[in-house]
Amino acid sequence: MFLISIKKSELDHDVEMFKKYRNLLKELTLKNIRLKYRHSWLGVFWSFLQPLLNMIVLSVVFSGIFGREDESIICYPIYLFTGRLLFSFFTTSTKQAMTSFRRNQSIIKKVYVPKYMYPLSSIFSNFVTFAISLICLICVWIFFKLTGISGGSGLFLTGYLPLCIVPMILLLLFSTGVGLILSVVCVYFRDVEYIWDVISQLLFYMVPIIYPLSKIKTEWTLALIKINPLYSMIELFRQCVLYGKIMDWKMLVYAAVISIVTLLIGILFFNKKSDDIIFHL
Repeated sequence: MFLISIKKSELDHDVEMFKKYRNLLKELTLKNIRLKYRHSWLGVFWSFLQPLLNMIVLSVVFSGIFGREDESIICYPIYLFTGRLLFSFFTTSTKQAMTSFRRNQSIIKKVYVPKYMYPLSSIFSNFVTFAISLICLICVWIFFKLTGISGGSGLFLTGYLPLCIVPMILLLLFSTGVGLILSVVCVYFRDVEYIWDVISQLLFYMVPIIYPLSKIKTEWTLALIKINPLYSMIELFRQCVLYGKIMDWKMLVYAAVISIVTLLIGILFFNKKSDDIIFHL
């Protein structure tokens, strides 16, 4: 009972601190967005243009290989766009969260602010950019539906479309957990930043983004891909946006459990190590 009361008091304290500094979190998030486009002529328009250009380039390169004669793909550019969009949010947000303490070390050493504000603001700012990029996805979806190019005539709006917010939230929770862990580890081991670049590149090919899952014939490779939580979240998003059907409940439960567990581990690990961060900056 004594330990439970201690944990409860710590949790209440954390909640109160978050409420106290929530406006600061908002300002840090907005600051990150402004800094990202500070010296850019097009500014926030890059949130539309960058994923669009990526889709065009990858579609031109890979559509002839993976986009034809495959029943599992309705419209290859949209298939590619949806996967690339979610994956880019994960990699970008975790990378920025990982380096958030080093980028803000001058402030951390002078002013007291709950340290989780820095990785959280990095992740949230990327989530805002990700949400803005969805407008580009809507425009591209409408274009292919109206023109019928690349199988776009097979796209249909259904009542399941609003459910796409669920995998988006799960991805946000998962990215937050991973980002909190990486932000602490990177303070102690700077090489993690370069290792994570390699891992991110490997993850890109371990998730069906440019290729359909039906192309994988080796059982152990197929199992390895399905274990990856990013696959479940991207596939759940595609089921709502691309295929117009209800989400697979087994995949949804798996993605939800992994996301919540990862977030809890990230919070516990961060709370345990965050007090020593300032001594290693």
